[in-house]
Amino acid sequence: MRRFSADYLTATRRGMWDDRSALAPLALDSRTRILDVGCGTGELTRVLREESDAEVVAVDADCALLAEAEADARAMGDATRLPFRDDAFDLVVCQALLINLPDPRRAIEEFARVSADLVACVEPDNAGVVVESSVAAEAPLAKRARDTYIAGVETDVTLGSSATALLREAGLSDVEGRRYEHERTVQPPYDAPALDAAKAKAAGTRIEEQAPTLRRGGLSRTDVDDLKSEWKAMGRDVVDAMAAGEYERRAVVPFYVVAGRVEASDATRVDGDGHGDDAERPTDDGPVERTTDGGRADDAERASEARDVTETDVGRDATDAPER
Repeated sequence: MRRFSADYLTATRRGMWDDRSALAPLALDSRTRILDVGCGTGELTRVLREESDAEVVAVDADCALLAEAEADARAMGDATRLPFRDDAFDLVVCQALLINLPDPRRAIEEFARVSADLVACVEPDNAGVVVESSVAAEAPLAKRARDTYIAGVETDVTLGSSATALLREAGLSDVEGRRYEHERTVQPPYDAPALDAAKAKAAGTRIEEQAPTLRRGGLSRTDVDDLKSEWKAMGRDVVDAMAAGEYERRAVVPFYVVAGRVEASDATRVDGDGHGDDAERPTDDGPVERTTDGGRADDAERASEARDVTETDVGRDATDAPER
């Protein structure tokens, strides 16, 4: 599973949920306990807490990222083996997680185990990214690099557009999906992240980092070196345009918000080892870290406890290569 820094996740999610209408299928105002799987630095976690009075638990496999997430409780955990009892939540959701997993269906089935009602995901289709730039070379060069990256990456980073089918295949019912476009713009006056991104382009940093994936996507070492040279030249043009206050860029990343309902539990429910409900299963969640900084005191008393958390990261800037 690919992993990325807290700075990367924060930068690429900036402004992601200025418009929250696409989250309507999650019925956040009716929830009592929500699990955010693969929370990263907690960009979606924050939205869930702002839109719902529910207890929000954040889980991730990366403890450094997890520490950044502001949740009512945090736990360390794997998306395909969550440290919670059956039916522990009434909503289990992830954002840009499934595109990084080798077996996303297995994760959805695990989400369904710990949810008593709804399972949802917010996933991008990186094949549908559109870039517009005042530097003529940038958009076609970014598309060439992105298409090659998609061909070489070992998980399905275009999964968003097929997430509805995935949830149905995993046995969920009443599956509903909505497309949401995350638009990121760069224009004067330029902030520090925009200036840093321009410098990275001029240094060819991204192409160098992604070279192994680009080679798996069909490029030879010479092809990668040539692409890096073109990328650096484009980056220098971007830096010059910024210095003149003339650089503008717009990137649109299509995300799909998909939700499905879990079938009601009954006595014949079978777990992953083939045992029924009479088999030995935990009655409580594993040890959970309850937060005191910004956590809700009344919520902290609810529910059983879970284990220290952290789950995935994701790909690179979707305008140059796939979204996290």
